[in-house]
Amino acid sequence: MASNSIKTIAILGSTGSIGVSTLEVVAAFPERYRVVSLTAGSNIALLKQQIRQFRPEVVALANESVVQQLRDELSDDCPEILTGVDGLVSCATHPAADMVVSAIVGAAGLVPTMAAVRAGKDIALANKEILVAAGELFMDEVARRGVRLIPVDSEHSAIFQSLAGQRGQDVRRLILTASGGPFRNNSLADLQSVRLADALAHPNWEMGQKITIDSATMMNKGLEVIEARWLFNLPAEQIAVHIHPQSIVHSLVEYCDGAVLAQLGIPDMKTPIAYALSWPERLPLKQKPLDLCRCADLSFSEPDIQRFACLGLAYQALGIGGTCPAVMNAANEIAVAAFLEEKISFLQIPEIITRVMDIHMPITITELEQVLVADNWGRQQASALITEGVR
Repeated sequence: MASNSIKTIAILGSTGSIGVSTLEVVAAFPERYRVVSLTAGSNIALLKQQIRQFRPEVVALANESVVQQLRDELSDDCPEILTGVDGLVSCATHPAADMVVSAIVGAAGLVPTMAAVRAGKDIALANKEILVAAGELFMDEVARRGVRLIPVDSEHSAIFQSLAGQRGQDVRRLILTASGGPFRNNSLADLQSVRLADALAHPNWEMGQKITIDSATMMNKGLEVIEARWLFNLPAEQIAVHIHPQSIVHSLVEYCDGAVLAQLGIPDMKTPIAYALSWPERLPLKQKPLDLCRCADLSFSEPDIQRFACLGLAYQALGIGGTCPAVMNAANEIAVAAFLEEKISFLQIPEIITRVMDIHMPITITELEQVLVADNWGRQQASALITEGVR
């Protein structure tokens, strides 16, 4: 993009942590970016502020019951308001949008983001579940449409940057770093009595509730392994995870000659967001600089799959393939929601996922509808287990 042109942006999930940070970047560079559409769940108060500040042409709400409230509160400032999946798709395929920031949490982002790709939009991808549930199908569509797909997750952005200018055939393995969450030093016995407030207290990052719990179980890292497999076209055996509590090294690429390239930075999502929006340029962000001389020692260790079973389940689902990752992700979303409502315990999250995966008969994915059916099936099975009481 030429520096004197304005890139138009659609943001799916504008009231979540990634959406808010994206709008902070947009606000800092009004001469470069303009928002044309926003989507949100039910956070009307925040969405109302965003509409007044960024003046999108259209917004979409997941919660139809609050549409009239938003119209009344905005009055003459109200843009076109849509609802449901059709509304999400309309925002994602807005004719004026150059790039879509896909930041809806969970599998709900799959349909509108796929629609955006098919409409020829470049994608800044923060929704890892899309590649988890439909990785091969999605990447085939990206290639077919010739759109740019830039990762926003800090780990995948780090790999993307560490691969720049290198030959893909020279890569030995990718190393995703993980903070380890709040329980990296806890024993399996300790995890039996985890409280919700403890699980939501991430030591390094400020994130939404769902992704924070995924970090605590390390399912978030498992999802990132599957995402990396499709983003960078490498098999699971060439994708490793290292616990790195300081969250300074965001990920690494090891090459066949033993060289290891890494991307480092402070733990702030605005950096990878800005890079995705401006690639191949970099924006002069007013960020606190990384001072390595004042950093604590940078340490790395291997994850304990016994304590963090969700990471192993993700590798297992990737190995099985087909609809299995979609079902695993769906069961996780339901289990995490139940934990957030304090209906199940922390360790029952991987138990539910395991039970659902055990009874699933995976099939090869050839069309999006199969992914949606598998996702719905996984949710129903997990919900039934929770209703019955996990034993």
